[in-house]
Amino acid sequence: MEINHKIVKRLRSDRNWTQQHLADACDISLRTVQRIEKFGNASTESVLSLCVVFEISKKDICIVPKVEPQQLQTVKVKPYYLLLILALTLGMMLGAFVTYYLMQ
Repeated sequence: MEINHKIVKRLRSDRNWTQQHLADACDISLRTVQRIEKFGNASTESVLSLCVVFEISKKDICIVPKVEPQQLQTVKVKPYYLLLILALTLGMMLGAFVTYYLMQ
């Protein structure tokens, strides 16, 4: 998960904590804290630990990538897939009907 590493570093510095202190508070390794502050990559568990320790919400440090309209693709469903789904559904309903009413 991509997070704003500058915010993490600023929050840690505002508390006058070392990276080791933050690692201990979050119950993660020192190397993980170093990687987070340098690259901004963290697992979901690490992000949640940081949020709890700093008493912030996840949206305060997570980076949401922006998607341009030209990056989006149109999804096309082929008609025979819809026909197949309809046939399977009707077959299951007919099978359930036959099983229920004829087995009594």
